[in-house]
Amino acid sequence: MRRPRLLIVGCGDIGMRVARLLRGRYRVLALSSNAARFDELRAAGVVPVLGNLDQPATLTRLAGLADAVLHLAPPAATGDTDERTAHLLQTLARRGLVRRLVYASTSGVYGDAKGARFDETRAVRPASDRAQRRVDAERRVRWFGRAFGACVTVLRLPGIYATDRPGGHPRERLSRGMPVLAAADDAYTNHIHADDLARACVAALVRGLPQRVVHVCDDSELKMGDYFDLAADLFALPRPARISLEQARQQLSPPLLSFMTESRRLDNRRLKRELRLALRYPTVREGLLA
Repeated sequence: MRRPRLLIVGCGDIGMRVARLLRGRYRVLALSSNAARFDELRAAGVVPVLGNLDQPATLTRLAGLADAVLHLAPPAATGDTDERTAHLLQTLARRGLVRRLVYASTSGVYGDAKGARFDETRAVRPASDRAQRRVDAERRVRWFGRAFGACVTVLRLPGIYATDRPGGHPRERLSRGMPVLAAADDAYTNHIHADDLARACVAALVRGLPQRVVHVCDDSELKMGDYFDLAADLFALPRPARISLEQARQQLSPPLLSFMTESRRLDNRRLKRELRLALRYPTVREGLLA
């Protein structure tokens, strides 16, 4: 029997973790614009496919290539629409063979929820062009699912961390001495360990419901400053300095300031009940100590 084919679009750290989980169960292919990565992909059992989401003419080989697609590629850095996702879907639509599509979005589509806890039925309120591009991509993939009979799952992701993930460990930020907000101004933040995220992607490919949004986050309920204090204590590092919101506006870049001030608590019951994912690292303490 032919193994199902999975195309990973944006096969970075998370894509490689997914590929390792699915080795032997799927024939895994990965779109890459960088031929220098082909040996790395092949060593992981992944078939590389050369193409660039910013150049639609290079994507023609993708039509009819896979039964399922895991779309992990971010939008471009400018604009309020995601033309990369548009190019991908236009190509996939030519043959209409994709039966499942999982798209990795961001919890940033909600904007600032003032610390509220909520589920996936909450309306999106993107507060930046970056978040608006993600909203645009979500709408495009859900339309694709309805138009072509594909089961589309949108995963809304918070901060991703792991000790072996490039840029994904709080030690790096702590070592740079970056400040956090004072307790009075601090915001709730959400997290997911990279291994649990990869497992969630696999679960969505197998058990995701049609046109469904799922929060992929752990059970932690920490404000950002408390998270970095915890990490500092666990690794015997100095706790970060606390600064006021006004000081943060003067010292931090707009994207970082937005990340630090949007406060929300994501409900993850769909992740557990519908995707039936048992978190390996239910809290950041367990994940950081792993």
